[in-house]
Amino acid sequence: MNQAIVRVLLHSLRDLPVLIVISTFIFAVIYTCINYLKVSKNLKTIIDFLSNFGKNDLSFKFKELDEWMLGNPWVATIWQEFKTTLVFSETVALKKGPQGFEYQDVSANVQNILTTSDSQFYFDEETLATSKFNNKLVNGFPEILTGLGPLFTFLNIVIAFGMIDFTSQQTIVTSISSFMLQMQVAAFVSVVAVGSSLTFTLMKTLMWNKMIRIPLEHIQMQLGLLFESISAEKFLHEILRETKIQNNATSTMISEIPDGMKNSLDSSVTNNVVPYLENVIFGLNQLNKEMKEVAKNSKGSGGLDDLF
Repeated sequence: MNQAIVRVLLHSLRDLPVLIVISTFIFAVIYTCINYLKVSKNLKTIIDFLSNFGKNDLSFKFKELDEWMLGNPWVATIWQEFKTTLVFSETVALKKGPQGFEYQDVSANVQNILTTSDSQFYFDEETLATSKFNNKLVNGFPEILTGLGPLFTFLNIVIAFGMIDFTSQQTIVTSISSFMLQMQVAAFVSVVAVGSSLTFTLMKTLMWNKMIRIPLEHIQMQLGLLFESISAEKFLHEILRETKIQNNATSTMISEIPDGMKNSLDSSVTNNVVPYLENVIFGLNQLNKEMKEVAKNSKGSGGLDDLF
C-alpha cells in the first residue's frame, strides 16, 4: 500500500496542473518576501534616524529632520503633507538688563512643535507599506491558489472520464486503472492547492506582523512623542488668550509713559540741574563776599586806585 501511495504521489508531482500550483505558490512566496524585506529595510532606516531626535531638542534639529525626510523618497510625499499640520511655538526676545535678553514663549501652554492632526493619519500602513508594492496581488495569492484547485480538479476529472474505453471488456479493465489514477491526481491537485493557500496565508500573516506591523507602530510611536497633537481650536484659544494678555500689558505700559517721563524729568533736574545751580549760587556768593572785602579795604587806603 505504501508503494502505491508513493507511486501516486510521484505521478501526481509530475502532473502539469500540480506543477502549475506549486510554481504559483513558489512565485507568491518569493514575491512577498522580496517586497516585505524591502519595506522592512526602509522602515528600519526611518526608525534609526528618528531615534536621534528628542522632544526637547527637536526645535533646534528640525531643519535636519526636514531635509532628511524630504530627501528620502519613501516618505518625502507624506512628510510634505504632514508638515502643513505642524504648529511651531513662537518666542519673543525681552530685554533683561543692559547686556542680555530673555526668551519667552508667546503661549505658556504651547511648547515645542505640535501638530493639529495625528501622525497616524499620515504615517500608516497605506503610506509606508502597502502602497510601495502590489499589495492587492499579495492578498490575492491565497484566492488564486484556492481557485486553481477546483479548476484543475475538474479538468482532470474530465480527462479521466475520457480515458474509459468501452470497446471491450479488456479495454474497460485497463482504462479503469488509468481512470482511477487520474482521479487520484485530480484529488491531489485540490489538496496541494488548498494546502498551499493555507501555508501562504499563515506565512504572510507572520511575516507582516514581524517585519512591517511592529516597525510601523514603532515609527508612529516615535512621531507621536516628537509631535504632540493639539486641536486647532485649542491653539487658536491659546493665541487669543495670549494676545489679550499682550494687549493689556501694552495698554498698561502706554498709560505709565507720562508718569515715567515726569519721574525721569524730576530725577534729571534733581540730579543734574539743581547741583549746577547750587554751584552757581555758591560762586556768586563768594564773588560778592570778595567784592565787599575789596570795597572795605579801598575805603581805608584812599579810593578805587588801590583796586588796580
